[in-house]
Parts: sequence; structure tokens; C-alpha cells
Amino acid sequence: MARKHPRPEVSRRKFLAGAAVAGATTALAPPAAKAAATTDASISAPRRPSALPPTMQVAVAETATPKELPRIGGVAGSDFMVDVIKTLDIKYLPSNPASSFRAIHESLINYGGNKMPEFLTCAHEESAVGMAHGYFKVAGKPLMTLCHGTVGLQHAAMAVYNAWCDRVPVIIVGGNDLDAAHRPPGVPTFHSAQDINALVRDFTKWDDTPVSLQHFAQSFVRAYKISMTPPYGPVAISLDAGLQQEPIRNNGEKLYIPRYVPTSPPQGDSGAARSENGVRLLVQLAEALQAQVIDQGGRMNFPKTHYLNRPPTAVSNADVIIGLELSDFWATVNAWIDNGEHGIGVNTTRIKPDTKLISINSSELLTKANYQDFQRFQSVDVSMAADAEATLPALIEAVKAAIPDDRKAAIEKRGEAARKAFAEARERAKQAAALAWDASPVSTARLVMETWAQIKDLDWSLVSSSGNVSNWPNRLWPMEKYYHWLGASGGYGVGYGAPASVGAALANRDLGRFSISIQSDGDLMYAPGVLWTAARHKIPLLAVMHNNRGYHQEVMHVQRLSNFRNRVASLGGDMGPIGTSIENPDIEYHKLAESMGWWAKGPIKDPAQLGTVIKEAVAVVKSGQPALLNVWTQPR
Repeated sequence: MARKHPRPEVSRRKFLAGAAVAGATTALAPPAAKAAATTDASISAPRRPSALPPTMQVAVAETATPKELPRIGGVAGSDFMVDVIKTLDIKYLPSNPASSFRAIHESLINYGGNKMPEFLTCAHEESAVGMAHGYFKVAGKPLMTLCHGTVGLQHAAMAVYNAWCDRVPVIIVGGNDLDAAHRPPGVPTFHSAQDINALVRDFTKWDDTPVSLQHFAQSFVRAYKISMTPPYGPVAISLDAGLQQEPIRNNGEKLYIPRYVPTSPPQGDSGAARSENGVRLLVQLAEALQAQVIDQGGRMNFPKTHYLNRPPTAVSNADVIIGLELSDFWATVNAWIDNGEHGIGVNTTRIKPDTKLISINSSELLTKANYQDFQRFQSVDVSMAADAEATLPALIEAVKAAIPDDRKAAIEKRGEAARKAFAEARERAKQAAALAWDASPVSTARLVMETWAQIKDLDWSLVSSSGNVSNWPNRLWPMEKYYHWLGASGGYGVGYGAPASVGAALANRDLGRFSISIQSDGDLMYAPGVLWTAARHKIPLLAVMHNNRGYHQEVMHVQRLSNFRNRVASLGGDMGPIGTSIENPDIEYHKLAESMGWWAKGPIKDPAQLGTVIKEAVAVVKSGQPALLNVWTQPR
């Protein structure tokens, strides 16, 4: 169709050439020269065309076949790095691709065959570390991730902190163009630093910057070894781009890969050996003493169906409290009441004055100064810096040997009282769950129990409960195996739930288990791109949305402060105080998931529909696909 107002045609090639000339002139001309350009003499000078014809050199550069880069001589240094990585049997490598580690990326997929590790494409570095976090809590093996210089590590930092607080090993390798004399200007320089590990040093166990290939071999094996020695934790390696790209040079020393030998964990007895049966050992200790157990939920530590499982209030009558790997012993034996008389927290004790306190905790070996994950200081009567699980076998034997015959009847009677208390507490929980059963939006208890009804006959794993659903899964689901509950994020950083769920589901996929997450709305919106990673790599997962359309923890904080100050919280037309709602517009999470390759349905507001749609979603996940249900829920 002919143009109504024809204009001179300017080709892309001419435009670029002209822009290049103009840009060069601007860059070189000082202010005085610019001023002179506006004089009468310059006005009378012949006007130059705004777009010059391309020179022969420019034309060839744009139209000719690109020249091949010069071939490197010998073996690429990054190939040797892949050889090192393969000795440690790291199965997957979730990462967002970037130029600063392009050489090792190429070696991993071409030289290494994209196996052990397999590169998993992530849309965000935080998601990559979160996936590694969740994976370890199922598989018991660490993953590595690659981060791009400063900005990639900045993205990943919160997830690294979560792993640090949760005592989870992750191996973070950050690409960095360290040599200022050879790195390109512009973006590569912005994304480089003298010490990129400084970004995460305060919340990693160890870090290093290898300056040679042999140095890398030693550092990587050392990093793996340190991360996998209790107390576990993330480690970081800064990897120079030049070291990756340059060929191996024979400097008179033959490269070798150090052999990895696991470190025996610190323990209370040298004969104890670490195992994966910590739950079974804890049951043995509890039953030997008929002692009540308070599982604080960092992991699946004690069966929820066991009669000795008790709530936190059980400490009030205790004569002796043994804290095993407690991250916060102070809060176990003390209460802190927010917004006291003068707006400051008030401390009260939970225990009797003569209660004896014993601590077995390897985290004391890891404490650093800056971040306060070590919590408030609590004086104890016996403090043992040792790994609790490794110490349990010796402790159990010592306890059994120390119990005199005349105490066994009293211990058995204590167990009978615990059975009765457990049954009564279980019945109260069921009655509480029945309240508002038919409410719309859906009650959190019904959300949880309708889900349970559809997965109870499967080998299931609750990979994340990022939304606060009043702890109903732990109160009512028969959690007995270590993978039934993987715990929270550690550092309580929002955005953990979705990527950790995908990482844990990846591990469960390889083990033939069914993965279920209770996914909160605010958490998902931090890193929704991980949904695409799950679909791309065929990771089956059922995500049931706890969509309460708000940051409800903050709703309560603002409301409480408003009450304390005798003010009415400004709602601004939403269900919660301004700045705490996720509505108007309402996010259609089912459409978001569908756009990234998931099977999804919603919004589900009628509780009568829940059972049918969850059953349908379970069938989809069993076929190998991820599925999401967008359920509108009550706040808690």
C-alpha cells in the first residue's frame, strides 16, 4: 500500500554508520569546540548529511560472513575444571546463564556432556540457590550453582543467607573478570570486582579465589568438604573468566585432582557414626526416658503421630531440657511479649527456676559476628559443641545404662500420662479444624485437609509450606518420615518457598515420590520464573496456593501498632492496611502458571469444589507434569 506522505528511505546500515560518526564526534569534542560549532562561520559551512554512506570497511563488516575466532591451542582450562567437578558426583547445576562463566558453561555442556552435573536453566539467581537449598533437604547431597559476577551474586544473596541460617550446603561459583588489563570495558567491568565473595562472606562458611587451575582443583574439593562437614553451610568460589578461557599451560607441574574424603562430624563420642536415621535415634532416646519431645520444625525431627510429641508449652514442667541443635535456646525457655507497656518487648521465663539445661549443638562452631542468626545468649548447665545426630547413639547407650531398676516404673507411668495428653490434644486440633469448614474464602484447615485426602495413599513429601496456614499440616498430617516435612527457609527470607519446592521436587522425582507444596501468594511473586524452570525440566510438583491476597504478617503488625497508638488503621479500600494487600487487581496465579507450561485451575473460592480439583491435579502430577491450584483462602 502506497504511503500518503512519502519520505526519503534511510537504511539501517546508513543510519548506523551516521550514528557512529556523530557519536565519535560528540565523544571527542571539548566544550569549547561545541561552542565554536554554533558561530556564524559554522552556519555558513556546507551542511554535512546526517547519515553518511557506509565505507567499504563498514559494508564488509555488516554483510560478509563473520570471521571465526582464533582456535585455542591445547586443552581449555575450563575442561579441567569440569573434570574436578565430576569427581564429586554433583547431579544438577541450577543457574541463570551469564558471560562471566561462559567458558565453564561451554565445557559443562559440550565437554562434560551436560551430565553430572546437568545444567538446569533458571530465570533468577535467587531461584537457583533456592532450588539447591530444597534439593539438599531431600537428597542429602549438595548442588552447585553459577552466578554472574557482582550482580548475579547480589541477586542470589538472600537465598544464600537462607541456606546459611538453615545449615544447608550450597556451592556457589561466581564468574568474575578479574584482570582489569584484559577485561572488556562497559558491562563486564561494571559486573566485576576485586573481591566478589565479600558480598556473601558474612554468611558463608568459606570462600576462595583460585589463581591457577591447580588452585581451583584444591579449592573446589575443599569447598565441597567444608560445606558437607557439620554444621553444614554454603561456600563460595570466585572464578576468573581468563582462567576459565585460557588453555592449560605446562608449568612443570602435572595437574591433579585431590581425592575427596568426608570429614567425620564433631560428636560427643569418637565411636559414634553419622547416619541418616536421626528420627529413629531421637525416638529411641525419647522412649528410653519417656521424655516429651518438642519438635521446633526446622526439619522433620520427630514423628507427629508419636505420643511423646508435645507443643512448646511442655517446657514449663520440665526438670531437665536437652536442646539438640537448637537455633534459639533462649526463646525455647523464655517468652518475649511484643508491644509491652511502653512499646518495648517484655521478657518472661517459661521454665522453673531450678530446671537444668543441656545443649548439644554444632552451630557453636560456626558463629560469626555480623548477622545475628545465632540469636540471644542463653546460659546452660552443660554445653557440648557437637553434632547432635552423631552424638545420639552414644547418648542413648549412656542413658539406658544410667537408669536404675527402681526408676523404670516411674518412667513408664510418665509415658502413660503422655499418651493421654497426646490423644486429648489431637482431638482438640480436629475440633478446631472443623470450625468454618464451609466458609468462603476457604479456611486454611480445609485447604490442608482436602489436600491430604487426595495424597494420603501416595509416598508423599511436603516440600514447602511457605504460607502460614496455622501449622495445620504438622498438627493433623501423620508425618513420620524425614521427607514428610522439610522445614522452613532458615532465614525467613520471602521468596524461598517456590524455588525450594521445585528443588526438593527434583530430588523427589528421582526417588519416585510425590511432591506437594502449600504455596503462598506473596512468596511466589518474588521469583515466579521458577515455575518455568519446573516445566522446562519436567519436574512434577503440586502447588496448592494459599492465596489470602495479602502480606498478612504485616497486616497484623500494622494493626497492632495502630491499636497500641489508639489509631484506626487506614485500609485504603482493601482488606488490610495500606501497603499490605495483594489485590485490586487480583493476581490470577493459575494463568501465570499456565503461561509457563503448568497445568492450572482457579480461582477456587467454593470449598465444595476443592476435593474434585485437587484429585484432578494429583492425576496430572502423577503423569509427570507440574500443576497449580489457585485457591482463595482465609488469612490464616
